[in-house]
Amino acid sequence: MTLLIAVAPALFAAPTKPLRSPWDGRPVTVTEVAYACPAIVHIAPDLVTDGFYRLDDPTHSIIDPVRQEAYRQSSEGVKSVGAEIVRAADAYRTTGSKQAAQCAMNQIVTLAQEHSLAGKMSSSQAYYVQGWIAGAIAIAYLKIRETGLATPQQSEVIGAWLESIGKQTVAYYEEHNRSGHGTSQNNHLYWAGVELAAIGVAADNPSDFSWAMGTYNIGVDKIQPDGTLPLEMARGSRALHYHLYALAPLVLLAEFGEANHIDSYARANGAIHRLVNISVAGLHDPAPFAKAAKAQQEIPKTISGDQIGWAPPYVRRFPNPALEGFIKSAPSLSVFYLGGLPPG
Repeated sequence: MTLLIAVAPALFAAPTKPLRSPWDGRPVTVTEVAYACPAIVHIAPDLVTDGFYRLDDPTHSIIDPVRQEAYRQSSEGVKSVGAEIVRAADAYRTTGSKQAAQCAMNQIVTLAQEHSLAGKMSSSQAYYVQGWIAGAIAIAYLKIRETGLATPQQSEVIGAWLESIGKQTVAYYEEHNRSGHGTSQNNHLYWAGVELAAIGVAADNPSDFSWAMGTYNIGVDKIQPDGTLPLEMARGSRALHYHLYALAPLVLLAEFGEANHIDSYARANGAIHRLVNISVAGLHDPAPFAKAAKAQQEIPKTISGDQIGWAPPYVRRFPNPALEGFIKSAPSLSVFYLGGLPPG
């Protein structure tokens, strides 16, 4: 059975045309604020990297230091380029710096022209990295595209490049769904959804956007009456971490849906609110997660973007005092794989 492509469009009302992002229609006053733009970096089409958890750990929650270092070395260059693009796009959104927007656009155009990250992926982890970075870059592009800094031809090249990566992502998850691989249904799928939502809007591709919103439906439909996600609860000491990690793309997907007149938050009788509530409660008291996962939970000393970067657009729609407290005390709300700062 096909994972999403054949069924997703029937699951919700047709999106608007042209497709919109949560940043569209939020004008930025362009300024001459200076921005220190790094030199253009060239990234190869192919990516060779692998995972970092111990191979003998069925919960995929115990990090292997040797594999982690190998992963860092093999993926750091690609991630750094994506992070610079995101940083520049957010500098434009927050200061209006035309230099920052031009910096981000120049690097994106170069990657698109050189078909970076659109070649052969060596492993599942390589596909994940490809999707995370492509999704972050696509969101960064959406944050700056209304500047008009890209020519029509450059916009076409960027759209085609992103679509080519999106096709690889869809093919990867379709194949893993056919083989019964767990990642075709867990948080990895929702992150792929964010990637395809951003690509769908950037290229105005309804098929990609529908696939993305189908991943949202799959994720939300898996939320249990108590608000938990079964596949994320199976992650041992990182069960709470992975609930928050799954929640982040689901909220941004809901925002993409809402931007296109899809009542995403109402899906499955508002099940996503149960996931929000139990995840936020887990940050205050992880004991229920520890009991359910049969392992003490890893809790960061400081709650920041990696845990609640998804929250600002959510609390604007659904006030939540506990969540608002975390937002106010967070040193940063930026999440690289969500394209940096959340919709404002």
